[in-house]
Amino acid sequence: MQHQKILVLDFGGQYNMLIARRVRDLGVYCELLPWDTATEKIRAYDPIGIVLTGGPDSVYGKDAPRIPHGLLSLGIPVLGICYGAQLLAHTLGGKVVHAEAGEYGKRELSLCKASPLSEGIPAKSVCWMSHTDLIQELPAGFDTLATTAGCPVALFGNAEKKLYGVQFHPEVAHTEYGNKLLGNFLYNVCGAVGDWTMKNFAEEQILRLREKIGEGRVLLAMSGGVDSAVAAALIHRAVGNKLTCVFVDHGLLRKNEAEEVMRVFRGELGMDLVKADAGERFLRALEGVSDPERKRRIIGELFIRVFEEEAKKIGKVDFLAQGTIYPDVVESGKGKSAVIKSHHNVGGLPDVVDFKEIVEPLRDLFKDEVRRVGTELGLPEEVVWRQPCPGPALAIRIMGEVTPEKLETLRDADAIFREEIAKAGLARKIWQYFAVLTDSKTVGVQGDFRTYENVIALRAVTSVDAMTADWARIPYEVLERVSTRIANEVKHANRVVYDITSKPPATIEWE
Repeated sequence: MQHQKILVLDFGGQYNMLIARRVRDLGVYCELLPWDTATEKIRAYDPIGIVLTGGPDSVYGKDAPRIPHGLLSLGIPVLGICYGAQLLAHTLGGKVVHAEAGEYGKRELSLCKASPLSEGIPAKSVCWMSHTDLIQELPAGFDTLATTAGCPVALFGNAEKKLYGVQFHPEVAHTEYGNKLLGNFLYNVCGAVGDWTMKNFAEEQILRLREKIGEGRVLLAMSGGVDSAVAAALIHRAVGNKLTCVFVDHGLLRKNEAEEVMRVFRGELGMDLVKADAGERFLRALEGVSDPERKRRIIGELFIRVFEEEAKKIGKVDFLAQGTIYPDVVESGKGKSAVIKSHHNVGGLPDVVDFKEIVEPLRDLFKDEVRRVGTELGLPEEVVWRQPCPGPALAIRIMGEVTPEKLETLRDADAIFREEIAKAGLARKIWQYFAVLTDSKTVGVQGDFRTYENVIALRAVTSVDAMTADWARIPYEVLERVSTRIANEVKHANRVVYDITSKPPATIEWE
């Protein structure tokens, strides 16, 4: 089935991936492309609409990004957001100037003319602004549709040409009717039918995989995370025992995680799952190593080596499967010109594994979509909603050298934290939460004895896409229960602290 498609042209704004996610949440398939994508390539995608994103530039700057030549003559509906709105106005003959005062944060939006974009939105509502330039004059044939106290053109459009611009950010949660506005663009302006659902995706992907793989054999590295789990479930549903999964247990996973992977995928789903017990080997390789980048490198290289050894035992396969998801592709520079960070699933494949082709069934999905596919496939909730964990796992949540004793301490502390968050009904309200074993020790009193033991740090953040994050305001009584239990139940821990640093300046992980 060919889905209707929206293209989001990326001009470098911080919320651009969020725009694509919002469009998909509204039932329309969407892809993110660089702003300088050729018009002919855009035409070949046959989109029902195009979104021009925000960005850090000024449209009157010498080297400012531009709308691809001829794009506005294709007759495809366009919505410009922030810089995209200014660029739309500027390109068509309007005037954009530097504002006397920038506009940031929540502002009251006042509608001044009805339009397909504002249907169902009240005359006054809250929007989220972030700009230093503004549109002073609109191009001929365009109308001002909404204003704020500091912005004379907050929303504008030409209904006949189906071209619209919005100065604020409808994609962020702070904009009260942002989703309604985006939905109006998709359904009222672009004529969307809403054919993008995870149930449809799962059914179609299973048929495609079955056709592509045929009688071939597939090999997949199972990490225990949600991406590889859902990829494995999709492929297994399509081709059954033609799939072999290799689970490298490096001994650095969270409490009971390895056992759970084996129970669900081999025991309950009946997959051909090979487990490589390599915990002692990894710990030996990490002896005396404190630098986080060295730890990452050692674990990454040894993981590939163990996987290769297991793959050789299996022999020749036709396909190598990976749990690559859409943010991996975009952040690795495949969908955007600037590389944010590299991902192990995009490039750097183990070249000693003998295979013909790569299979990436989740390549077009965001993380929340992956979870919904997992639910559609009937995977247990504890697998679908498992907390994200980096590849090196607890090795980079232990500050300094990794030892069996430290792993036991952190596993127990982290398990208590996750258990209490779940009991408090906060598991789905916090983006990510985990414990860290710091490299500090402090004096404590436990019973009648003086102790000198480890400090456990708790980290919990709220986020939309992990590009930025804020520390989670966990109720004090929940933090108190966590702290009390860790101090009483966990060996070699006598103090608990809570990290209240946002990203930036900090990262979500400590190492």
